[in-house]
Amino acid sequence: MTEIPKTDYKLGQDNVRVLGLDIHNPVFVVSSLGIIAFVAGVLVFQAEATAAFGALRAWLMSTFDWVFMGAGNFFVLFCLLLMATPLGRVRLGGADARPDYSRSTWFAMLFAAGVGIGLMFFGVSEPVEHFLQPPLGLEAADTAAARLGMAGAIYHWGIHGWAIYAVAALSIAFASYNLGLPMTLRSAFYPLLGEAVWGRFGHGIDILAVFATIFGLATSLGLGAQQLAGGLAHLWGTPTTDTIQVLLIAGITGMALTSVVSGMEKGVKRLSEANLWLALLLLAFVLMVGPTLDIATRTVTSLGHYLAAIGPLSNWVGREDLHFMHGWTIFYWAWWISWSPFVGLFIARVSRGRTVRELIACMLIIPTLTIAIWMNAFGGTAVSQYVDRGHLDVIAAVQAQQPEIALFALLETLPLASVTSVIGLVLIVVFFVTSSDSGSLVIDTITAGGKLDAPVAQRVFWCVFEGLVTVALLLGGGLVAAQAAITAAGLPFALVLVALCYTTWKGLRATQTDRAG
Repeated sequence: MTEIPKTDYKLGQDNVRVLGLDIHNPVFVVSSLGIIAFVAGVLVFQAEATAAFGALRAWLMSTFDWVFMGAGNFFVLFCLLLMATPLGRVRLGGADARPDYSRSTWFAMLFAAGVGIGLMFFGVSEPVEHFLQPPLGLEAADTAAARLGMAGAIYHWGIHGWAIYAVAALSIAFASYNLGLPMTLRSAFYPLLGEAVWGRFGHGIDILAVFATIFGLATSLGLGAQQLAGGLAHLWGTPTTDTIQVLLIAGITGMALTSVVSGMEKGVKRLSEANLWLALLLLAFVLMVGPTLDIATRTVTSLGHYLAAIGPLSNWVGREDLHFMHGWTIFYWAWWISWSPFVGLFIARVSRGRTVRELIACMLIIPTLTIAIWMNAFGGTAVSQYVDRGHLDVIAAVQAQQPEIALFALLETLPLASVTSVIGLVLIVVFFVTSSDSGSLVIDTITAGGKLDAPVAQRVFWCVFEGLVTVALLLGGGLVAAQAAITAAGLPFALVLVALCYTTWKGLRATQTDRAG
């Protein structure tokens, strides 16, 4: 078996030090100037941008749906193959490496980074939406629709999405810890391309990773701003204008700056743990005061329905439920793919000492089970309230295309709504801040040539940029603009991830298996 040659490349050798910054040339310059041009163009031509984003989204989803669907299935199969082979015993960092974080802290960080605000935004509204418009041509609003709708929601947040993250995380972690390369996406291609990764090809990969990450984060932050504004309006009558949402983005970006300056240990780690505990607190409350036995039963049965439906839902040939496949599945796969450089690099950074099998198993199984419980506790409770008691609060919010208030509408049907609604708002803010600061750390690492200790000013720079891109997308078409942007960024990156599977396999095969793994 051919051994991978060692590189003479030195960390930071292509960096430029100017004005107290330590930036990679040309990744930092091209990425930042490109994003500035995008933000300026959208803000100057808002009306034109709205129409253009809508047309671009429709064309991309109808033309390249097979790319996203096929790639999503491929990533799942690749992860399962790695788990089943002896390559799963390879330890990230070598046979003697040991984890830097406890399992609970590690899981809290990967879950907070991987799920983000999306679960708060869609956790109630998506199962309800699929209940009203079920996939695969089922009749709406009956028992079968409720079952398949929940399976569809778990499908979008389960194994397929986390397999995308696992591919990115594993490839970056292996390149960094086992091959001793800089922690950037280009390093993952070294087993395939060798020294060529330090040239133009590598620059292009890292620049594409920055753009994909920025648009993926901006989508999540935009959803968070919409949900915060919707929650404030629903609870206290605050107007839901663009100005209010921009102010919310500015305020929370300012909060994220504090965490960014604090770094990984004091900032991101603590916020991730706070995220997990707050989410578990809200989940425990709904489980206790809601239909506890029904939630437990539905969780088990919905996982069975999910496994039974995963084949038809993963097939794109001859589908007539294009609202579900294009409007939901393709959007989600593009979103997960756009987030993969950010989440992959972040998880790689905290996963030294884990085996390949442990990393993949924890990323695929535990989040899927957790999400199934969450979706059934929140979305399932909303559906059962409608079916069993005729409650229309959440149903009406979804039908009125106001998914941002669905969570608060549900909490109002339960005891202590005034308290739990505030907890929900706080949790959205914490998710918001966690996504922003961890994203800033990751983008800063990429644009600093893989350096983990780049100047604080660079983290601040990217944190502010994330807020600006979010504002630009919000003013240039809202959610439609965000969906178009991440679909456009996700399409080429889907092909990059497919290539990563091959280069990771090649690298693992060339590495001596850790027999003690």
